[in-house]
Amino acid sequence: MRTFRLTRPPRSFEAPPAALVRMRWIAGGLLVLMAATFLVARAFDHTYPALGFVRAFAEAAMVGGLADWFAVTALFRHPLGLPIPHTAIIPRNKDRIGTTLAAFLRDNFLIPGVVARRMRRVDMAGAAGRWLANPPGGDGRLRKGAAGLAAHMLEAFDQQRLGGMVKAGIGQRLRALDVSPLLGQALTAAIAEDRHLPLLDGIVRWGARLLASNEDMIRAMVHERSGAMMRWTGLDETIATKLIDGLNGLLTGIAEDPEHPLRAKAEEGLAGLAHDLVHDPRMRERVAAVKAEIIDNPAMQRWLDGLWEQARGGMLRIARDPDAMLAGPVGDALRQLGATLQTDPKLRATINRFVRRAVVGMAADYGDGIVRLVSETIHGWDANTITRRLENAVGRDLQYIRINGTLVGGLVGLGLHTLDVAL
Repeated sequence: MRTFRLTRPPRSFEAPPAALVRMRWIAGGLLVLMAATFLVARAFDHTYPALGFVRAFAEAAMVGGLADWFAVTALFRHPLGLPIPHTAIIPRNKDRIGTTLAAFLRDNFLIPGVVARRMRRVDMAGAAGRWLANPPGGDGRLRKGAAGLAAHMLEAFDQQRLGGMVKAGIGQRLRALDVSPLLGQALTAAIAEDRHLPLLDGIVRWGARLLASNEDMIRAMVHERSGAMMRWTGLDETIATKLIDGLNGLLTGIAEDPEHPLRAKAEEGLAGLAHDLVHDPRMRERVAAVKAEIIDNPAMQRWLDGLWEQARGGMLRIARDPDAMLAGPVGDALRQLGATLQTDPKLRATINRFVRRAVVGMAADYGDGIVRLVSETIHGWDANTITRRLENAVGRDLQYIRINGTLVGGLVGLGLHTLDVAL
């Protein structure tokens, strides 16, 4: 199970949102208004009996408003700073709230079966296809934001370690690849379609150039291996000339005559090589040994390093300029992919199945870790931080409870006073 690092939020003061401050003023102002109305009605109700209804409304409204103020305040802190029992509910139960929230996530969202059922209704491939086929216009904030995030991630990674991982992955793939049968099959196909003829012609031309550039060496070898009599009579020079002329004539004949016997022998040799590459274990072992030497060669390792740097540079250029990417050949390919995803149900189903399995696998592998992360993170927060955040998130709606309590209390008091007068 992968571990997660807990992060503690800063304890700096978080100012309440303006909407919450406004609703507090409205609820508090309404309570003050009811108190002033009660005092005025109480002062004159003996002179104007009808003010008794107003007094009853205002009195009950004050009671309802104060009761709901107490209830709302008790969620987040002790009212008036008094340690009244069963107040400051959220700070006192912070750990229990974190545990309960984590259990809720685990039981309702992060169970593999639940994730699988929900993912069956999600058409990720179709959504991706529509987005790729018709990228959003305007300033493209989503596209630019995603591209910027990708660029930052590429730059933030340990390039030496990441490059080593990429190089090691490529090396493992190359080592696992059995190239001998591939070479044999490619050579067989080339012989069948006469695509080996340019190779033979190239070998003949190379032999002719090699012979022409090494005539002096051949003459020197013949001269050194000849006896004193032959060197004295000049026969060594004659033999060397005849040898060079014969080789030149042979190469010229092979080059000019498509039916030359040596061409047939060469083709037989190539066909035999193709067969051995596919079926001869010893040949395959030799090819594998040569492949391993090439992979382990420092020059090859430097080439792999350069390949990774080129790929990384290309990805960074694309990420930093997504508009240019979508305007070029890559953009055309992505739009074509988007159209294909929308019109090919089999491909879309395959991708959706892959995404579903990946998400279900993540839920199975990391679900417990995510649940523990949520619980331990909330446990690690200080009580004031979580109280401020929750109050800032839902406090505006809770102020409506105070307003409703004031008005409903007033109506109840008015109704009771009316019944008292009537009876």
